[in-house]
Amino acid sequence: MENTQPVVIRPSRDADVDAMLAIYRHHIRRGIEEALDDSGTPQPDDLRDRRKNLRNRRFPHLVATSGGEIVGYAYVVLFRKRPAYRYTVKHSIYVHHDHLGRGIGRLLMRELIDACAAAGFRQMIGYIDADNTASLGLHEAFGFSTAGLLRGVAYRYGRWADSVMVQRSLGAGSTVPPVL
Repeated sequence: MENTQPVVIRPSRDADVDAMLAIYRHHIRRGIEEALDDSGTPQPDDLRDRRKNLRNRRFPHLVATSGGEIVGYAYVVLFRKRPAYRYTVKHSIYVHHDHLGRGIGRLLMRELIDACAAAGFRQMIGYIDADNTASLGLHEAFGFSTAGLLRGVAYRYGRWADSVMVQRSLGAGSTVPPVL
């Protein structure tokens, strides 16, 4: 049965952590980001602390809900920790496996881009598995361009996998200096 409930994007809450972790763990165990084990995946308290830290620093941390259920989430972190990179963020978007193909990633991406531009960030970076054609297409539709190909940086499913680095300007991008 197809879900006809509208999808709502909102800031994440502590109560969303377990659902976000379930989505993430599914992608780690069965998705493109397969790992041999999930010992490196965050625990609920780790994610609560990370979420709180990001929100306190005014980094967007969003969830998509449908009928009261968390069906996806998105967030950004600094691209690099050095001060010169403070206007550039790296993003992540995860959609619940039962809700793929419903446009949830597109809704999260739009809101994430808008929130990051409003917060004064100038560049958004992403790393995408080279085999993830859906995600590559989504990023292209939102104006991301390929900034690089990282060959053989992940080992999964018995083979080496490539990652594509994508980039998109936000707001004025690199055309004018930031307001200090």
